[in-house]
Amino acid sequence: MTDAVNTYPGERLGFPVSGPGSIGRPGRRIGALAIDYVAATLIATAFLGYDQFALPSEAGLTQFAPMAVFAVLQILFIPTAGGSPGHRILGMRVVRLDGGWVGLWRPIVRTLLLVVVIPAVIWDQDQRGLHDKLVGTVLIRA
Repeated sequence: MTDAVNTYPGERLGFPVSGPGSIGRPGRRIGALAIDYVAATLIATAFLGYDQFALPSEAGLTQFAPMAVFAVLQILFIPTAGGSPGHRILGMRVVRLDGGWVGLWRPIVRTLLLVVVIPAVIWDQDQRGLHDKLVGTVLIRA
């Protein structure tokens, strides 16, 4: 028995090849990540005393402020707005495979795995990172 070869990411999941509802491609994903991290750094700098030019020995715990803000943005925006600010700006949203509401625990687990980085850079044939596979979500074009 042979496995059918997908002709495009998301085919075996029932998503269209392009347009709304298709799998979010790497360029958009990376752009959204950059938007979110720049926003998190600006917020951390403005409100948490983060100094991006401080030496690590001088920074203390504030060196983790942008990542903490990034995580909070992800956890708050995914269940309420359907995606992070970067996702929404670039026309994407995070959805459950079965179409239901993502709930509260999925964004938390997804974000913790995203912050660890490794699960986010290991993709399957549908361009879903391990962080999405483990929580049953997918990033699609809105």
